[in-house]
Amino acid sequence: MIRQPIIAVMGHVDHGKTSLLDRIRNSTVAAKEAGGITQHIGASEIPIETINDICGPLLKATNMKITIPGLLFIDTPGHEAFTNLRVRGGSVADIAILVVDITKGFEPQTIEAVEILKQYKTPFIIAANKVDLLTGWHNTKSKSIVEALKQQNSYIASEIDSRIYELIGKLSEFDFNSELFNRVKDFQKELAIVPLSAKTGEGIAELLMVVTGLAQRYLEEKLKIEIKGPGKGSILEKKEIKGLGITIDVILYDGTLHINDTIAFATPDGIGTAKIKALLKPKSVSKNMDSGSGFNYVDFVSAASGVKISCTGLDDAIPGSPVMQVTDSNYSNEIKSEIGEVFKTDNTGIILKADTIGSIDAISKLLKSADENFKISKKEIGKVTKRDIMDAFAMYAKDPTSAVILAFNVGLENDAVDSSDTSGVKIIQSNIIYKLIDDYKLFVEQQQRSSSQKIEDRIVFPASIEVIACFRASHPLIIGISVMNGRIKPGYRLITDQGIPLGKIKGLQNEKTPLQIAKKGDQIALSIEGPTFGRQVKERQMLYVDVTEEDYKLLTKDFSHLINDDERKLLEQIREIKQKARE
Repeated sequence: MIRQPIIAVMGHVDHGKTSLLDRIRNSTVAAKEAGGITQHIGASEIPIETINDICGPLLKATNMKITIPGLLFIDTPGHEAFTNLRVRGGSVADIAILVVDITKGFEPQTIEAVEILKQYKTPFIIAANKVDLLTGWHNTKSKSIVEALKQQNSYIASEIDSRIYELIGKLSEFDFNSELFNRVKDFQKELAIVPLSAKTGEGIAELLMVVTGLAQRYLEEKLKIEIKGPGKGSILEKKEIKGLGITIDVILYDGTLHINDTIAFATPDGIGTAKIKALLKPKSVSKNMDSGSGFNYVDFVSAASGVKISCTGLDDAIPGSPVMQVTDSNYSNEIKSEIGEVFKTDNTGIILKADTIGSIDAISKLLKSADENFKISKKEIGKVTKRDIMDAFAMYAKDPTSAVILAFNVGLENDAVDSSDTSGVKIIQSNIIYKLIDDYKLFVEQQQRSSSQKIEDRIVFPASIEVIACFRASHPLIIGISVMNGRIKPGYRLITDQGIPLGKIKGLQNEKTPLQIAKKGDQIALSIEGPTFGRQVKERQMLYVDVTEEDYKLLTKDFSHLINDDERKLLEQIREIKQKARE
């Protein structure tokens, strides 16, 4: 049979994700269809009859034979819900709706959502929300944005076109072609943008029409399921319910689950199993979910559906884990195959701790997709522990930027806090994915700048100087010099134009004021221990800074930007002088 497509809603905070879900639910309830809205655990099912009632002639105009039974909207909006709905490296969600405030455009979590959707290769639609906030907008009480626009002044139509154009431009930066929904020529090549207002309901008809049309036209094969086959789903959340104990909220995308079926799922130590004691559905659209009294007990549940499962032995079940009915001994390999390479790590790199498998997967994908291609040496679910601090500290010798723990939506155990303070391991915490990654990028940049500065400070740069006077013949030799090219500092070693070592610069002075550096054009006094004027050093003699082979390599490769063309020529000259001296 054909199941309902599973729809996830994503977007930046305050752009209207929850309001849109509420508006869709309210619109379907108001439609008063016989089927009406059905509340699932973590999802709401809208039958096709209700969608037809809301969309009116819009859906008929597509000339498609609709075979999908309806739409299943995930009630928990956001990236965490989406990434927990994972399967075979992708997402259980068939389509996503990316909500963007049309008055604000792309914001950080919008970008994060686009990156995640791109990584998971999930089809999505842009809901350009809050058209009602545009100056001069008139609420027409229509569910159609096309009808609503007919009743607005010309300024509004122009303003919406301008805002849509901005969204099109922004999406192109992520290599997506997009267009206003009624101008799209090929929905497989262009993202549809639907202007709407979750507050007034204008545009809801077109949004549901586009989602339904896309699912029917392009996802029909994917939506075919074996209804009597073994149940397969994904754990959206794990909760403790009064009277029921630990339960898991599961989105079932294939097959059927029954009372007394044995299910398998991932745990921190491997694979766990448990026998289903109860399958629960909400009694109504009511939000009274505080205890077992808010549910109906059912004997079985079929895909696509959301269901609360009560079992003994769910304590270690990990949110985001696949869950499947155990029908043979191969279940362990199947679960591991489903998880795929989520927990695959590198020999070096940061430590990642998060609350769910979905979070681990999404953050890993984004870290790997970054220009820097960050490495991850350890990935685990749960709080940051003392062991994590020790493992991160061990990375310091290999790469200081890897002595870091990224903690997403998890806390720190008490002994970990103390260990972090004494070890110097950096812990970056956040419950927003983009902020976690941005904070780490900033840390890496700071470390690289600091490391680069330290190297730059110790590099010996090339310089040539001419002896123009003698103030003291020896112990130490003090001479007046002119810097002909490059730069010199106390501590630099000097050689003659024959490559003969003279000694280390003891100090630099300009009219009795000590200097830390002298550059091309400066005429100063220089003191050096070792040589004697008239023997090793003479007036009008050219002297050079002794640049080591290591510094030569640094200045011709990673730090070549620190010297100019004249200094590069001088660097090669000094190298030739030293090579001839060795011969």
